Amino acid sequence: MIKKTALLANLVALSLILFLIESVLPLPLFAPGAKLGIAQVVTVFTLYYFSAKDAFLVLLTRTTLSAMFFGGPTIFLYSAAGGIFSLFIMTLLKKSGKFSLYGVSAAGGFCHNLAQLIVAYFILNSNAFFHYISVLCPVGIATGLVIGYVASEILRRMKLLKS
Repeated sequence: MIKKTALLANLVALSLILFLIESVLPLPLFAPGAKLGIAQVVTVFTLYYFSAKDAFLVLLTRTTLSAMFFGGPTIFLYSAAGGIFSLFIMTLLKKSGKFSLYGVSAAGGFCHNLAQLIVAYFILNSNAFFHYISVLCPVGIATGLVIGYVASEILRRMKLLKS
């Protein structure tokens, strides 16, 4: 139990580091506020290596700490909504057994951006952000595929280390 807790704490720290690195990189993406979401690699890895419950704890801890250190309540709402909805959908798809890790991760990227657009609608009381769907959701799918690839490579190499 102590070893698992220490590993999960390290995953939280790693996801915070990835979040911080991404926040300082000037990325010319298609839409304002769009990010690659590289901290999601940790969420996908944790979902497959540990469990959905553990992935939720890592995600919620990272989201809370990143909002406390780097953002605020609004950042927390966007990040938590995107992360929780994304993890929920990824968990359902993974449990179905009908989707590969790549498909699960791509759906997670799509759902993360969709949830953030819905939050923007309610916070700003405007549907103007929904025109970003045509840009953000395909970008979410593409980054989800990349995140899925990275997570699958880490999982594959972890299995090699266990042998």
